[in-house]
Amino acid sequence: MEIRKGTVKGFDPASYKATIQVAGSLSAWLSGVPVARNIPSGEMTSGRSCAVLFFDIGNPSDAVVIAVYT
Repeated sequence: MEIRKGTVKGFDPASYKATIQVAGSLSAWLSGVPVARNIPSGEMTSGRSCAVLFFDIGNPSDAVVIAVYT
């Protein structure tokens, strides 16, 4: 497991999934990343910093947003 810093680029409240730009990666964004349900949807605004937990760093689809912050 590994935790990485990212930036929220978009959020879909219906599916509770986000599009995230991982820090250090200017061109690659991860879409459809699940967001922990304890994070209110109003906090998932574009441009906010976030913490992303990768269960398997070799598989970016196996991740979850665990926190957002300013």
